Amino acid sequence: MFSFWYVLGLFVAFICGIVFCHKKQKGHTLNIGERLVSKSVNSYLIHEQVTGIVVNNVTLSIDGSTTQIDHVLICTKGVFVIETKHYSGWIYGDAKQKQWMQILFRKRSRFQNPIHQNYKHIKAIQALFDFVPTDQIKSLVVFTGDGEFKTPPPKDVVLLSGIRDWMNQHEDNVMSLNRIQFCYGRLEFLRLPDNEQTDKLHLQNLSKRQAL
Repeated sequence: MFSFWYVLGLFVAFICGIVFCHKKQKGHTLNIGERLVSKSVNSYLIHEQVTGIVVNNVTLSIDGSTTQIDHVLICTKGVFVIETKHYSGWIYGDAKQKQWMQILFRKRSRFQNPIHQNYKHIKAIQALFDFVPTDQIKSLVVFTGDGEFKTPPPKDVVLLSGIRDWMNQHEDNVMSLNRIQFCYGRLEFLRLPDNEQTDKLHLQNLSKRQAL
């Protein structure tokens, strides 16, 4: 059972982090899908009494470029790297395909397999948290909006309403409060500022990679 001082210390760290993040995020706004996922995950933590914190829009420098992660949840169940997709229409996708397809009003659009996209994010977080066992760092892709899967959703891909059941599949108390605090502090220290300049830099890096 966690001691009072551990819980108090984590609470203070979270409050300080919320204030710090608020200052950094001035001028940056999460899109509707990201807001829905952040709200849903925070609601899960409260209602299921799971100790943790959600960090949104995390940009990290990696291999001379950048990677941008929608959400990182650090909690007693582990570290969860979450990719959000806000789509309407019909969604077709397989875990191994490079691209998935959206059909909206008979128009077909292809987009990058979000599982592959999130794999790069997972590797970045594993490098950052090299002291955390790799099996405690997990990928989750969440589809918001009114999109409908016309193929079976691959493993670790859920709709917004499926977050609770997916999270409950994972064992609790695999990470201590000390470990949560350390991960959170390291992430906040090494992430790039959460502002428009960082977003522009990331877009420039995306354009460079696509041009290769």
